[in-house]
Amino acid sequence: MKLAPAWTLVAPVAGWLLLGGTYLDLGGAYLAAVAVGLGACIMAGVYHAEVVAHRVGEPFGTLILAVAITVIEVALILVLMAAGGDDAKTVARDTVFAAVMIILNGIVGLCLLAGGMRYHEQEFTQQGTTASLTTVAAIAVLTLILPNYTSTTPGPYYSASQLAFIAVVSLVLYGTFVVVQTVRHRRDFLQADAEEPHLAPPTDGAAIASGVMLVIALGAVVLDAKALAPTLEKLVLAVGAPQAGVGVLIAMLVLGPEGYSALRAARANRLQTSLNLALGSAIASIGLTIPSVAVLSMVTGTTLALGLDSMGTALLVLSLFIAALSLSTGRTTVLQGVVHLVIFAVYLFTTVVP
Repeated sequence: MKLAPAWTLVAPVAGWLLLGGTYLDLGGAYLAAVAVGLGACIMAGVYHAEVVAHRVGEPFGTLILAVAITVIEVALILVLMAAGGDDAKTVARDTVFAAVMIILNGIVGLCLLAGGMRYHEQEFTQQGTTASLTTVAAIAVLTLILPNYTSTTPGPYYSASQLAFIAVVSLVLYGTFVVVQTVRHRRDFLQADAEEPHLAPPTDGAAIASGVMLVIALGAVVLDAKALAPTLEKLVLAVGAPQAGVGVLIAMLVLGPEGYSALRAARANRLQTSLNLALGSAIASIGLTIPSVAVLSMVTGTTLALGLDSMGTALLVLSLFIAALSLSTGRTTVLQGVVHLVIFAVYLFTTVVP
C-alpha cells in the first residue's frame, strides 16, 4: 500500500494542536500561525479527498468532495448563527450567496481561463452541465430572490411555513440531482473524451485511511476557521467593508479545497471534472445549507433573512445568465473565463464598496 505524503498526515494533527492555543489569547502572531495551519489542513483535505475520489471513480468522487465542503460551510454558519443571535440573521444568506458567486464566477472562471490558456479550447459533456446549471438556477432563485416578493411576511423573510416548504424543496432538488448524477444519467457527467486512468486506483486500505484523515482535516478546518472568525470580522470592519464581507471570507475559506481541486483538474484537461466539482458544490451549498439553517431558525426562534438586496439580485441573475450562455456549447475558451472573472471582480468590489 502506497503511503500518503507525511505532510498530509501532519497538517491535520497540527491544525488540531494549534486550536488549543486559540483559547489562551496568545496574540496576532499565533493567529497567523493558525491561519497557516488552516491552509495546510485545506490542502491535506484536498489530497485525501482525491485519494477517495480516485478509488470510487467519477462522478462519485466529486460528489464526496462537494458534500464534505458543504458540511464545513453548514457547521460554520450554524456556529455563527447560534452565537450571534439576531445580529447573525444574514450570515446564512451572505455566506450562501458568496459561495454561489465564488463558484459560478471565481472558480469556474479560473478553470476556464487556466484550461483555455493551456489547451486553447476544452470540451465537456453538455447534458450534465446543463442539468447542473438548471438545478443551481432553480434553487438559487427560490432561496435567495423569491423571499423578497412574498406577501405573507414582508421581504427579505419567509414565514415559518414558507421557510419549511422551501427547505423541503431544496432537499428534493438536491436529492434528485444526486440520483441523476450518480445513478440514472451518470454518463452525462463523465468526460466525453476521457482517457482510461493510467494510475492504478488506491487500495481499499489506502482509501479508508484517507477517508479518516479527510474527516480529521475537515474537522480542523471547521474549528480553526471558527477560532479565526472573530478576527476576520474585525478585519472586515476595519477596512470599512459591510457585514456581508464576513460571509465572503467564510465562503472563501471553505471553498479553498474545492477550488484548488477544480483548478488542477482543468489544467489536466479534465474540464468536466472541474465543472462537476464547482456546480455540484453550488447545488450542495444551497440545498443542504438552507434546510439546516431553517431548522435552527425554527427551533431557536431566530430570524432568518434570505432575500438579497437589489444589487445582489442583479449580480446573481447576471451570473446565472452568463453561466448558461458560456456553458451552452460544450466548448470553452479563455474568453468565457475572463467574462466570469470580471463579474467576480465586480462582485468583490461592490461588496467592499456597495
